[in-house]
Amino acid sequence: MAPSTRQSGKARHVGFRWAADRQLRDAVCDFAGDSRRANPWADDIYTRAINRGCDHPHAVRILARSWLYVIWHCWQDHTAYNPARHRALQALLAKDPELAA
Repeated sequence: MAPSTRQSGKARHVGFRWAADRQLRDAVCDFAGDSRRANPWADDIYTRAINRGCDHPHAVRILARSWLYVIWHCWQDHTAYNPARHRALQALLAKDPELAA
């Protein structure tokens, strides 16, 4: 999900990472795109990306990268995802309790 960066001296190019497992990338993007309907944290990340001027596919990739960070930590800590322990989600819910409904 991360972009590919090539740098030499002062020149820096950031582009789409084509050398990746396409099926895995598509699966993670599908998961991320659907998660924004069920998770206020995911919807917030997607909405902020859209408000910054990103198009839908780019916003979904940004959201997928965020989910991969969460999934990686669940894997490393040997724990299942628990919304009550997701600090960013809890901070968002504390700001606006109506999102929990």
